[in-house]
Amino acid sequence: MTSSPHIPTTHRALIYDQPGTASVKLTTINTPTPGPGDVLVRLTHSGVCHSDWGVMTRGDDELGPRAQTDQIGGHEGVGTIVAFGPETDEDSGLGLQIGDRVGIKWMARVCGTCFPCLAERDGCCANGTISGYGEPGTFQEYAVAPANYVTRIPEGLASELAAPLLCGGITVYAALRKCDASAGDAIAVLGGTGGLGHLALQIGARGMGLSMIALDYGDKASFAAECGASSYIDLSNYENNRSSLAAEVKKHTPNGIGAAAVIVCTGANQAYADALSLVRFAGTVVCVGVPEGKPVPIATAFPSALIAQELRIVGSVVGNRSDAAETMEMAARGVVKTHVSVQPMGSLMDIFDKMNKRQVKGRVVLDLTA
Repeated sequence: MTSSPHIPTTHRALIYDQPGTASVKLTTINTPTPGPGDVLVRLTHSGVCHSDWGVMTRGDDELGPRAQTDQIGGHEGVGTIVAFGPETDEDSGLGLQIGDRVGIKWMARVCGTCFPCLAERDGCCANGTISGYGEPGTFQEYAVAPANYVTRIPEGLASELAAPLLCGGITVYAALRKCDASAGDAIAVLGGTGGLGHLALQIGARGMGLSMIALDYGDKASFAAECGASSYIDLSNYENNRSSLAAEVKKHTPNGIGAAAVIVCTGANQAYADALSLVRFAGTVVCVGVPEGKPVPIATAFPSALIAQELRIVGSVVGNRSDAAETMEMAARGVVKTHVSVQPMGSLMDIFDKMNKRQVKGRVVLDLTA
């Protein structure tokens, strides 16, 4: 094994000590040794995603089995390579070196041979493992990752800004590409000022020339505009009058006919119920946010409406490794900049609480050195 000096035998990690409930514990664990094909990464930052909350609190009857006891969460980690496993070093052909800054994504490992992988949808690998669920995640100071699947972090891009892009940025970039929209088209983003939404606004407006409409709760119009939104709609004003929401959205679209696409970045069933009424003829609803609890169908997805309006409903999990590289490049060029609040490791439960109360604008990142 090739390594840098001074790798500690133990390090700090945040674990889900009571999976199925809202409970985390900051503890000390043994520092792992990378196996063949792996690298050891000294993590400095990890983004906090609402999916982390979902994994921590997931019950057995929901989207999948609950997390293992003492599972280390997190899937948006940035740090430097400090060791190579056997047969994986600076001469292995991957172009990696000790000290290189890399990121660990939602998909921790992929097989490269299943149908999704061969279709360049490795983010949906049928045989892969998920960081922070299938294997130890990024809420820790040291993590093992496959050398051929880490994402390079460009020079000049701060680690705390890069971390949320490894899930949130890649995810919305892939979702925007699935809209099949042209420059000038209006795209509505439900959850438009949240961790995913505020990145979608920037990439869509500045990277693709789209007219972005942000929909969210509260007085966040100035923040939405800062992220590139041409319009902001406060959903608080439509709680008891949902039928008028579609008319309001249409006012902000070319010719008043509705959005070319709606990206649902929030995991709210109500958002999905609203989405189909916001798109124009032959429009697309892109499903990104995963509602928690027992799955329910989209309330307004009537076959007659889908047929008459020729609407499409498209699922989008996360992007592939190319999407990751392109998202990082956009960030390095200043096309997209994550709005972050950096917090110490011990504040994770407080962060989750603020997320659930819709009090977070942008993204929260853990400083794993604090």
